[in-house]
Amino acid sequence: MLSRSFFNLLNFEDYSSGGDRARIPRVISVPGIISDFDDHDEWLESDAAISPVHQERRIIVANQLPLKAYKNSESKKWCFDWDEDALILQLKDGFSPDVEFVYVGCLRVEIDPLEQEEVAQFLYEKFKCVPTFLSLNLMNKFYHGFCKHYLWPLFHYMLPYTPDHGVRFDKDMWQAYVSANKVFADKVMEVINPDEDYVWVHDYHLMVLPTFLRKRYNRVKLGFFLHSPFPSSEIYRTLPFREEILRALLNCDLIGFHTFDYARHFLSCCSRMLGLDYQSKRGYIGLDYYGRTVSIKILPVGIHMGQIKSIMSLPDTAKKVKELNEKYEGKIVLLGVDDMDMFKGIGLKFQAFGQLLDQNPGYRGSVVLVQIMNSPRSQGNDIQEVQNEINKVATEVNQHYGSTGYEPIVCINGPVSFQDKVAYYAISECVVVNAVRDGMNLVPYKYTVSRQGSPYLDEALGLEGSAAPRKSVIIVSEFIGCSPSLSGAIRVNPWNISCVAEAMHSAISMQDSEKELRHEKHYKYIKSHDVAHWARSFDQDLDRACAQYYHKRCWGIGFGLNSRVVALGPNFRKLSVEHIVSAYKNACSRLILLDYDGTMMQQDLVDKSPCHKVISILNGLCNAPMNVVFIVSGRGKDSLEKWFSPCERLGLSSEHGYFTRWTKNSAWESCGLAVDLSWKNIVLPIMEHYTEATDGSLIEQKESALVWHHQEADPDFGTWQAKELLDHLESVLANDPVVVKRGQHIVEVKPQGVSKGMVVENLMTTMRNTGKPPDFVLCIGDDRSDEDMFESIARSVVSHSLPDTAAVFACTVGQKPSMAKYYLDDTFEVIKMLEGLSAASALQLLKSPHN
Repeated sequence: MLSRSFFNLLNFEDYSSGGDRARIPRVISVPGIISDFDDHDEWLESDAAISPVHQERRIIVANQLPLKAYKNSESKKWCFDWDEDALILQLKDGFSPDVEFVYVGCLRVEIDPLEQEEVAQFLYEKFKCVPTFLSLNLMNKFYHGFCKHYLWPLFHYMLPYTPDHGVRFDKDMWQAYVSANKVFADKVMEVINPDEDYVWVHDYHLMVLPTFLRKRYNRVKLGFFLHSPFPSSEIYRTLPFREEILRALLNCDLIGFHTFDYARHFLSCCSRMLGLDYQSKRGYIGLDYYGRTVSIKILPVGIHMGQIKSIMSLPDTAKKVKELNEKYEGKIVLLGVDDMDMFKGIGLKFQAFGQLLDQNPGYRGSVVLVQIMNSPRSQGNDIQEVQNEINKVATEVNQHYGSTGYEPIVCINGPVSFQDKVAYYAISECVVVNAVRDGMNLVPYKYTVSRQGSPYLDEALGLEGSAAPRKSVIIVSEFIGCSPSLSGAIRVNPWNISCVAEAMHSAISMQDSEKELRHEKHYKYIKSHDVAHWARSFDQDLDRACAQYYHKRCWGIGFGLNSRVVALGPNFRKLSVEHIVSAYKNACSRLILLDYDGTMMQQDLVDKSPCHKVISILNGLCNAPMNVVFIVSGRGKDSLEKWFSPCERLGLSSEHGYFTRWTKNSAWESCGLAVDLSWKNIVLPIMEHYTEATDGSLIEQKESALVWHHQEADPDFGTWQAKELLDHLESVLANDPVVVKRGQHIVEVKPQGVSKGMVVENLMTTMRNTGKPPDFVLCIGDDRSDEDMFESIARSVVSHSLPDTAAVFACTVGQKPSMAKYYLDDTFEVIKMLEGLSAASALQLLKSPHN
């Protein structure tokens, strides 16, 4: 199997022009080495000769390959067939036949190490499957340990409060989980063409795999779908490596969930733990993560209609239906089909059925609950405890309410073929899905389609042709993923035994006309939202989400599981100290504009006063006669005046430009706008009300503005209150000359026309009027209010308000989308850069002929 993983997109080319991108060379002259062509035309010609048309390809990564494996009894060789029941195989129906699929995952059998290479070659050539051979020890720790006994219970809201109540976190098992994910990632890298292929990762077994792929290929097109629930933040936050998993998922371009509840929990975790807020634009939900937009997809998976219909059309299926129909003749069959695990609520279902028979003696002898139990997917004491409970309750109900020839609860232990399940679906009046917590659960979908019937099944059931009315009833737990999409189902709280028993009674006694209407409603939805629709919709959104890479530069930052990619505009680059110092030295008139909080002072410090080093640097810059240096801040003038009193020549602009002072000895000047501040009498009582109702919030009163802060409040509640406060203030201040704005953890009300951008314009105008238009402009800021300065500077360049030869450096702090063209990583780099400029000023003063 030849590898196509030798190309890493670490280049910074601009793809926004829409031109042809360089194709990945596929010419291999020596095994493992790709030939490089010095002549570009020859390179293209050779590549075209081998692969003239690129075939679309999807790499599907899941814990298990969609294969069945068995050994030939005679040759003792391994034989393989497609597993038609596998979801990752069925999703192909949503794509064009021209799309090639490659599957990466584990086999369900253990292959001898001596046979692994031969098996891998055979599987790739015949099935396009790439097996990940995990050692038995690694598999036990990864799958049976961390996945099934730690993550699975936790994602289903079961915490190991005591050692006997679940498995506690084990670092060895976590390391095995990471190691297994790395093996999967390595296998993907063996076959991926990162410039063309799309990778789709499935489920909670592989949640850190995206980090390994993103670290290797910055622009890899990567989607992830979680098939289990995503727990609320209170549960998820108990994970010791919670941030690493979140960041790994955010290394995807698209993350899919079955329901909005699951997506909402994920977004809440991102907000509380990583400080990321989501936005909804034109119906799409997105998170901005280091310049990349991570899209969120909410769409429940569907079933494979063709597979079920083909089985329904088999004579053998009709024969089985006829047998079951005769077996349960005269009886109403309620059906349950569940995996054997602690979250399926089988014991609770049996108790509810026992209560139904107790409260309705007339049902004894005529109503049967058939429970098919699929084989457990893992082993452990918890599975045995569930089995014991089920047997105990079933025995009690059967002994108490059973009679000769009548067994109320019929337990069928798996494995049961899908064909037999379809037969049971077809004869059942109602299906009961009583899980206390589950991801999607497609049993109600399969039941509904089976009840739609086929000519063979209709004949076996004694129905009069295709025109016969179809009916079905679904009892579904409100805690499973398919519940929101089944609007005609009877929703129940599985923990409320009486509620479930009453639902069973309602299903049995429901009028046929009502059953028909509910069935028709469900069947219409299920038919139009099958697995092909789900896969096609996900793929379309993944393609849309990945389009962002064609006009951005990408590079990796961070180490280990904290690795991530920064994606920014093609003209956005890090500010080089050498470059700016060179321009600084050649300038004759300089304007330096500096934000304070988050730019020169770290946000997380309690003491915001500048240190001696900062004061010394500012004085060094101010002492240069060609410099005009200003601190432009949102803070009040009293704080700024106190903190920067040692800087006699430093200009200060407070409250976003409402007050300005050129030097320590000059007077404060207001912005010159005719401002009426009577609106404060309206705003302050409203803000006080929200402050009282929101623990951790506070009000900052400035001379020209009022600011409501909620940084210390609960993230979700503070955000909700901020939105409500914004709407409240906008409604009551609609006719006042003020601006109501939301910022990072704030809601601010200030007069119209007051902004940092206005400060920039006024300073430049003043310098031009004095005959010293700036030929060097440096502006550094870190938040939304500073974007006004960057925008004002950009307008000045376009309108030629600055000299054509002016060197302009608009710089934001942090690698994020901005109107600025440059960035510095943090406040330490800002201080270091300013220190370099200050040193250059001192050197110029020493060389000045006046000294």
